[in-house]
Parts: sequence; C-alpha cells; structure tokens
Amino acid sequence: MHERAVSQRHSSADAVEPRPWQAAYALGHRELVRFFRQRNRVIGAIGQPVMFWLLFGAGLDQSFRLSQAGGTAGQSFREYYIPGTLALIVLFTAIFATISIIEDRREGFLQSVLVAPIPSWAMVIGKVAGGSLIALAQAALFLILAAVVEGISSPGALVHVLAMLLASAIGLTGLGFVLAWRMDSTQGFHAVMSVLLMPMWLLSGAFFPVPVLSGDAGWAQWVLYGIMRINPLTYAVAGVRQLLAGPDIAASLQLPSLLTCWIVTVGFALAMLTLSARATRIRIQGDLQ
Repeated sequence: MHERAVSQRHSSADAVEPRPWQAAYALGHRELVRFFRQRNRVIGAIGQPVMFWLLFGAGLDQSFRLSQAGGTAGQSFREYYIPGTLALIVLFTAIFATISIIEDRREGFLQSVLVAPIPSWAMVIGKVAGGSLIALAQAALFLILAAVVEGISSPGALVHVLAMLLASAIGLTGLGFVLAWRMDSTQGFHAVMSVLLMPMWLLSGAFFPVPVLSGDAGWAQWVLYGIMRINPLTYAVAGVRQLLAGPDIAASLQLPSLLTCWIVTVGFALAMLTLSARATRIRIQGDLQ
C-alpha cells in the first residue's frame, strides 16, 4: 500500500513537472496557426511591401540611378530597395506578432501562461520564435520573387540572407515584445510602433543610403549619419545588401564590413531576448484582472 502511494505521488509529480521547451514550442506553434488563419495579416504583411517595391522602383528609378562613381554601382532603385523591402516585411511582422500580447492579456490567455509552472523565458522564446518564423517565411517568399525578377542566382547567398533576416526578425520581435508588454491598448501600441519602428526602418539605409560625410558637411548630415550608424537595423540592411550585391557594394556605399553586420545583428537579437525575459518580471494592472 505504501509503495503504491509513493508511486502515485511520483507519477503526479511527473505530471506537473515543468517542461519549458515544450511550452515554448506550443506557444510558437500557436502563433503560426493564428497567423495563417488570419489571411488579412498574410496579405497586409507582404502585400504592402511588395507594392511599395514595385511602385517606388518604377517611379524613382530614373532619379535614383547613379553612375559607377555615384555610389550604388549602377544599381536601379528596385535593386537597391530589395534589402529595404525585406526589412520592411520583417518589421511589419514584428508589429503584428507582438500585438497579440495585448490581445492575449485582454482575453485572459496571458494570465494563464503567467501562472503556469514554466519559467518566463519559455514564454518569451515561444512568442519571439513564432513571430520570427512567420517573418522569415514571408521574407523568403519575397526573396524568391526578387531573385526571379532581378536574376539573383546564387543559392548560397540566399541562404545567408535568410540567416541574417532571421537574426534581425528575432531582434525586432523582441523589441516589439518589450514595448507591448507594458501596454494594455492596441491603439497606444500602434502609435509607439509608428513613432519608433518606422523611423528605425527609414533611417537604416533601406530607402536611401547612409550619407557620405565630407569636409563641408553640415550639422544635419552629421546628425543623420550618427543616427543611422547607431541604428542596429542599419547593419542588417547593409549585410543583406552585401550578400545580394557582392562585396564591391560595400566600398561604393561605404558600408560596414559584413563581419560587423553579423556581430551587431546577432548582438541586437540576443540583447532583445534578454530584455524581453526581464520585462516579463513586471506586472501591470491587466495581469491582475
């Protein structure tokens, strides 16, 4: 009788034993299922960047095309804008993926996760991994389209591009997680994203190159140069640009080295994951309802 009671006690303890990686997988899978069930998110996240790529490429090509000495190695604007479009797809996905934190809190699902016997980092890994994989899938679709249209024929380069985009997606989704965790209003979240993430994208070299400073550069150029250089997304865009266009583009546009781009992008991703895990220690009013 005693042995049976002990075995039942052990079996019940095993039943409630925390399994953080299984919980992270479940949360990540939930993000994927939720995304593909909402077709409007699929269309909005990839449709708008593709439309921008086609329209801006057609409208700005003549004014943007430069000579070999001009800095873009004779690229058309549509070719130049490919890394920026990929970054914009990842950015939109980060916004849509992390807004689910506010919705989950409002529906009571987040409170259930918070009281579950799992560490907080498992929730962060699940949420960020789900959003990042969604971003990577959408970026891969556009990358295939761009490869067909522009004639990019190096499979090795495309694999490295996807790896850098994944690191960038983890960083941006983690940043969105940190911001969304403290909010209980989707309207406020969209406002903050518009003020922070869109300028972050515009000042990353996605739409126009980082200015080349000369001796007669004004203070505005110095400020713009400094902001773009400390922007972590600048290095992801620059890295993707070098992987697609080759190393010569780095010299013509004075881009940071590819190694520097990898270090900054991966470091940004790790830093945002760490901040996301720390953010979950903070409880707001919505968590107590």
